Amino acid sequence: MNPTASTAGGAQPAAPAKNQRKLVGRVVSDKMQKTVVVQVERRVRHPEMGKIITRSSKYHAHAATGTFQEGDLVEIAECRPISKTKAWTVTRLVEKSKAV
Repeated sequence: MNPTASTAGGAQPAAPAKNQRKLVGRVVSDKMQKTVVVQVERRVRHPEMGKIITRSSKYHAHAATGTFQEGDLVEIAECRPISKTKAWTVTRLVEKSKAV
């Protein structure tokens, strides 16, 4: 029997891709089912003034468990397109939000 063949117990989990982009951002919306909106901020130098400014982008990310809430700091990774706007998946929770 081939040692690399999967067992009868089920499929093996896929190994993460080598060139997979990963970003860390804050959850700004969890109102959809199995989807969160993550805002990623990055600091760049202005080309003319030289001042450091903050740029931000929002990404729709797949959260199968649905345990992430607004304010959580999460890591997202690029994946195959899941829907029209969703091509990222939440890989881990970095920091839980502080409840007010």
